[in-house]
Amino acid sequence: MSHHLVPLFLLLLSSAAGDASSAPHSDPFTAGVGLNIDCGGTSNFTSEFGRPWVADRYYSGGAVGLVAEPHHFRLPQERTLRFFPPVSAGKKNCYSVPLPPGRYYLRTFTVYDNYDSKLRTPSFDVSFEGTLVFTWRSPWPEAAARSGAYADFIAAVPDGDADLCFYSIATDPPVIASVEVAAIHPLAYGAASTGVDLILVNYGRLTAGSSLFGPGFTNDSDAFSRVWQPDAYFRRRDVPVKALSTGGHQILGANQAPNYFPVKVYETAVTTINSADALIYLLPVDTRLDYMVWFHFAEIDSGVTMAGQRVFDVLIGGENATRIDIYKEVGGFTAFKWHYIVENLTSSPLVVKLVPVVGKPIICGLENYAIVPLDLATVPSQVMAMQALKESLRIPDRMGWHGDPCAPSTWDSWEGVTCHHGDNGQNLVVTQLDLGSQGLKGSISDKISLLTNLVSLDLSSNQLTGSIPDSLGSSNLKVVLLNNNQLDGQVPEKLYSIGVHGGIIDLSGNNGLCGVPTLPACPLFWDKQGLSAAGKIAIGLSCAFILIMLLLLYLFCIRRRSDDYDFEFPQDLVSIAAKRNRYQRQKVMLVEMEAPNSNGFPSTSATY
Repeated sequence: MSHHLVPLFLLLLSSAAGDASSAPHSDPFTAGVGLNIDCGGTSNFTSEFGRPWVADRYYSGGAVGLVAEPHHFRLPQERTLRFFPPVSAGKKNCYSVPLPPGRYYLRTFTVYDNYDSKLRTPSFDVSFEGTLVFTWRSPWPEAAARSGAYADFIAAVPDGDADLCFYSIATDPPVIASVEVAAIHPLAYGAASTGVDLILVNYGRLTAGSSLFGPGFTNDSDAFSRVWQPDAYFRRRDVPVKALSTGGHQILGANQAPNYFPVKVYETAVTTINSADALIYLLPVDTRLDYMVWFHFAEIDSGVTMAGQRVFDVLIGGENATRIDIYKEVGGFTAFKWHYIVENLTSSPLVVKLVPVVGKPIICGLENYAIVPLDLATVPSQVMAMQALKESLRIPDRMGWHGDPCAPSTWDSWEGVTCHHGDNGQNLVVTQLDLGSQGLKGSISDKISLLTNLVSLDLSSNQLTGSIPDSLGSSNLKVVLLNNNQLDGQVPEKLYSIGVHGGIIDLSGNNGLCGVPTLPACPLFWDKQGLSAAGKIAIGLSCAFILIMLLLLYLFCIRRRSDDYDFEFPQDLVSIAAKRNRYQRQKVMLVEMEAPNSNGFPSTSATY
């Protein structure tokens, strides 16, 4: 079993989680936020236990599949699946589920059942919010390949978008049959002391003396949608035990904040038959990780009525961790919880022993969680830049640009993208883009300036158009290959200076570029596919001149109009000419009559 791969102890379970959608509430848990996605499913439905399931959504790509033997699976969400062929969907694909910030319980169901008729289970990894949580390696155990496996974990969603991502190993297509999400209390499972910068991956959630129960599998409730399975698979079989139950007595102290452990966990228990025997559990672990182990006790034997009647030691990994006297702690028929952090493991499985001191040991339930530290994430501003480039460059699905560009750090997350640890060691940064000869037909977003750690940029031999952003040219950039595209406009001086100062720059094969040595000069008033500053000034002055001329013409016309005679508005151009000509003739004759003739006498000419 590989790193982070949850043990196949949930193989034949059926799943369900809470109803879903992000109600506007400060706490997603009290708001009841949850979602059950039938991957590959085409319609919504309600399960036999009244839990709503929605048709497949929020996926980045892939295709729909159906198990080879649907009749072998009791629940509809176990029969359909989504798979992600890396040739068409890329090596990395994600379900990006919109969720309000908070802590969540997530459960997946993964199955193969020869859906593709290739008789070969795939190898792939699964991450959540950029941290590796599960690893599947071919060949799977036969039971998992045939019947599928459930796996779950508890994690925080800080940004309102939960990314569950799948990464192909070699050319294998990852598969997923269902995804369930349920909000939990923000302080559950020791978050007040451990913080939330970790993921708790379930390596065993056991009920003692009871059969499988939990939402989606039985009518029993669990506020976090957890499923509890019988402990027999993990308990040493050579120690004879007997089951106990409450016999109708009410259990106190269960289903309380922040963990809301269900009452049913404490209604049954197992104890040894022989008073000298210890209860022994063998828990699968990965020695590279630390573990959080939760113990659930209740004194449900009515024969124990006082402290000191049942006392036992808890040994974890050979160390005596504590001594338990349930009645002394809480009395009878009352839930008692205790947890322990196991560090620096050297062997697997982890051996847990309940060793009798007085009477026989007893236990109601046991949980074992791997404590997985969050992987580093890409600097947020660089995530924004890469998303902008994804859109502007029109990156095809086959390149798998989904989720965090750099995380998990163990993956080559986005094809053509190389990342390294930032200078502060707290983030990942993009240092190289190698996207040459990918058939890209977009343009270069000016958000590329946010990639301040970029050392090498290779976008050669594509069909990129538009101009080169002025902002391109960080102090770290040493190699820029933009040759053989369809770029145009003026080359930024800051970019060209890379070659001047010993770097490598190739802009050849872009007939529209201009403005630096070895390239044509740019038009006088033209700059980067638009007007230069000089051009804008020239147009501005021209517009101002035209405006002034129009204003002068307008003023001239107004003044001219004030000197005209006030005639009745003419009906047409002919009447205007006729009226003005008649008036002019009359005016001339009057002048002649008033002017003295050559003899000093008035003229005797008649007026017509």
